[in-house]
Amino acid sequence: MPRLLTRLAAIFFAVGLFFTSQSLAAPQRAAAADPGYLMLHFTGEGSTGQQMYLSHSADGLHWNDLNDGAPILRSNIGTKGVRDPALVRSPAGDKYWIIATDLCWGCGSTVDGSINNGSRSIVVWESTDLVNWSQPWLLNVAGAIPDGRNAWAPEAIWNPATNDYVLYWATNVPLDGKTKHRIFYARTSDFRTITTPQTYIDRPGTQELIDTQIVEVPAGVGNYRYVRASGDGQITIEGSNSILGTWTNLGNLSGIGLTGAQVEGPMWMKFRDRNEWTLYLDQYASRGGYMPVTTANPSAVGTYQLPASGSFNLGVNKKRHGSILNLTAAEESRVLARWPSTPAKRLQSYNFQDRYVRHANYDVRIDQNVSTSPDSQFRIRPGLAGSGTVSFESVNFPGYFLRHANYDFQLVRNDGTAQFAADATFNQVAGLADATWSSFQSYNHPDRYIRHYAYQLRLDPTTTATARGDATFRVTN
Repeated sequence: MPRLLTRLAAIFFAVGLFFTSQSLAAPQRAAAADPGYLMLHFTGEGSTGQQMYLSHSADGLHWNDLNDGAPILRSNIGTKGVRDPALVRSPAGDKYWIIATDLCWGCGSTVDGSINNGSRSIVVWESTDLVNWSQPWLLNVAGAIPDGRNAWAPEAIWNPATNDYVLYWATNVPLDGKTKHRIFYARTSDFRTITTPQTYIDRPGTQELIDTQIVEVPAGVGNYRYVRASGDGQITIEGSNSILGTWTNLGNLSGIGLTGAQVEGPMWMKFRDRNEWTLYLDQYASRGGYMPVTTANPSAVGTYQLPASGSFNLGVNKKRHGSILNLTAAEESRVLARWPSTPAKRLQSYNFQDRYVRHANYDVRIDQNVSTSPDSQFRIRPGLAGSGTVSFESVNFPGYFLRHANYDFQLVRNDGTAQFAADATFNQVAGLADATWSSFQSYNHPDRYIRHYAYQLRLDPTTTATARGDATFRVTN
């Protein structure tokens, strides 16, 4: 989470660190059969950047943006923006949650407003397979904190001692009239209800703390079962043998030239093929994006090393504060199949060639002057209901498809039902008015085609020359 306005001054004097350079070399896997890593993140300010993005890596150092760099989930609740997400997997691997800050800077929320009168809730999604996600809901985590002003950067970790999750986040509770973010926690088993919030980390005096993330360390590595990294003016490293027990300050990363005035958003990852961890840190002051700091013992501050120049690459999208999951083979297969490389396309009308199919307020029509609008961009996916068919997924509303209901078209979120799949599936055939173009025959009403009428998209028979022209489109970039 970007710091307060006073920290922005660091941008003007932060040095450009040599290790921000990034190689474009192809990813190298330690073993070809090993599954890789999944990073959940946001990309920046604005209503599009503050949504949910995924990136995949084979080796944990070279990352590729999934879904062609477009968001995979979009919040339609609260501030309608989400930042600082955490990806939580249940111990049994049968359920997943995304938890994120409910905040949209640059699209309605001001910096001061989000600090002193921001959302007290976080945004939550749930899944059973890592690719099909529920509708989001708001979980009020800070409303019961006296004078709590917001809820930022949520994280969660399974606690075997209590058989539930420790959910923790930052809330501003002013001290002597000045902003002071501290870390609070509550327990939860379902991310729908929580226990009464308690103070978790509170630095002395006016020192604030916003970002913290915990990693579990296996036996035999260092002296602590858990290590946490926190941005509190430094990147402070602490160790404990109990998530809710006493934590010992182990030092910070100033010895390798990193302070909280330079980096934030700590994000842990354990390499699968060796006893080595990386702590990804966001070089927010120099706007350099994330870089990996590596160690063979997270609790030994003196062992952390800066990356060699050219040793990592974060892909095209800028990666902002998120979390990394070590994938199983089954998870990786599902994720890569769900978000393959599928370029965005548009559908141009045959008989009104200055108009393209677009959605507006979930209604679908053909419009002019939409060549640069993401509302007119779709990914042509394999048909939801049958092989050899196609479905149209919105680029800027991922998970939403063109679907007919009562022969009218709307952009609708896929609910996973067979009826939805059938209504959103079409056979792509030679254009009814021009065989070099395309027409789209309904999967479950094969006597009807996608066509426009009075500029609105409909599903109609095509018994006239006008109707055949209306039902003919060019798939274009």
